[in-house]
Amino acid sequence: MLIVLVGPTAVGKTEVAISLAKRIKPVRCAGHGTGGGEIICADSRQIYKYMDIGTAKPTLKQRKEVPHHLFNLIEPDKDFSVAEYKTLAEGKIFQIQNKGKIPLLVGGTGLYIKAVTNGLSLGSVGADWGKRKKLEEEAKKFGNAYLYNRLRKVDPLAADKFSVNDLRRIIRALEVYELTGKPISSFYKKSKAQGESPNVKTDSEGKYLTLFFGLTCPREQLYAKINQRVDLMIKSGLIDEVKRLLSLGYKEDLNSMQAVGYRQIASYLRGDLSLSEAVRKISQDTRRYAKRQLTWFRQDKRIFWVEVEGRRVEEVVEEIEDWKRSQEVKVLWEASPDADYPCLCESRERSGDLSH
Repeated sequence: MLIVLVGPTAVGKTEVAISLAKRIKPVRCAGHGTGGGEIICADSRQIYKYMDIGTAKPTLKQRKEVPHHLFNLIEPDKDFSVAEYKTLAEGKIFQIQNKGKIPLLVGGTGLYIKAVTNGLSLGSVGADWGKRKKLEEEAKKFGNAYLYNRLRKVDPLAADKFSVNDLRRIIRALEVYELTGKPISSFYKKSKAQGESPNVKTDSEGKYLTLFFGLTCPREQLYAKINQRVDLMIKSGLIDEVKRLLSLGYKEDLNSMQAVGYRQIASYLRGDLSLSEAVRKISQDTRRYAKRQLTWFRQDKRIFWVEVEGRRVEEVVEEIEDWKRSQEVKVLWEASPDADYPCLCESRERSGDLSH
C-alpha cells in the first residue's frame, strides 16, 4: 500500500503526516508487529541541502519522530530530474513496504506525485514557468540558434523536426528534458507505440494499492496561514539562510535559488527591495503558488479531501484512517468477497520472512 498526502503549502501537511505515520497500520496487520508509516518527501524544493527555513522542511525534532526520506538529497547547484526522483521514490517505497510498514508520499509537487503514481508521460509534464522564462531570456540574449544547438545535443531527433525559428517548441523540448531528464522525442515514440496522443495522460501503473488524501481549508484561512508562516520564516532566520547560501557560492540564477522566498530575500540583500517589500512579495508569490497547487490537485479525482480548519490534527488523522479502512476493506471484498484473509504477518511467518 502507498498513501499519498497532498495539499497547498502551509495547510499543515507535515503535522498530519507525522501523526498519521505514527498511528497507521495495514488493515491485515492489526495487532501484529509495529505497523506505522515512513514519510517520503514529494517537494521539489525540500530535496536541496542548506535550504531548510525557506522550504519549510520538517524540523530535526520532527524527523526523529518518524523516519523521513529524500530530504536534503542534492547540492543547490545540481540538476535533478523528475525521472531521477521517480527512481529514488520507488526504491524507498519498496524498502518501506518490505519492512511491513506503509510509505507516505507527502508534499505539494504535483509532477513528482504523478510520476510515481501514474508514470511519466508528456501529458503529465506541466509547464514550469520559471524555466520557460529563463530559456526565453537566454534566447533574447544569445539568439534562437543558441537554444537550438543545446536541444540538438540532448535530443537530435526532436531538433530534426523543429526549425531554428520555432522558439516555442524548442523551449518546450528543453523544458521537458530539464524537468524529466528524458528527451521529448522519447515521449512521442512511447505515445505512438501505445496508440495515444502525446498529450494523453497515462493510467496508473498499478504497482500499489494507492490511497490519495488532500488537506484543504477556506482560502481566507489558508492565506492567513501563509502570511503567518512567512513572518515566522523571517524571525527564524531566512535572511541568514540566504546569506549563507550566497557565501557558499550558490548564485541567484540557480533554479534552487529561484524558489519563493530565496529570490525575494536575495533582492533585498542586493538593495533592490526593502525588507517589508520582500516580505510582501514572498507572501504574495506563496499565495499564487498555493493557488496553482490547488488547481493541479483539484483535477485529480482520486483525491479524498479533508477539511483541516478548526480541527485538531488528531481529528483530521482519524477521518483519514476511517476512510483508509473503508477503502482497504472494499478492495479486499471486491477482489474475493468469500475469502478469509490472513494477516500479512502470518503469511510472512509461513514463508520464513520474519524481517518486520
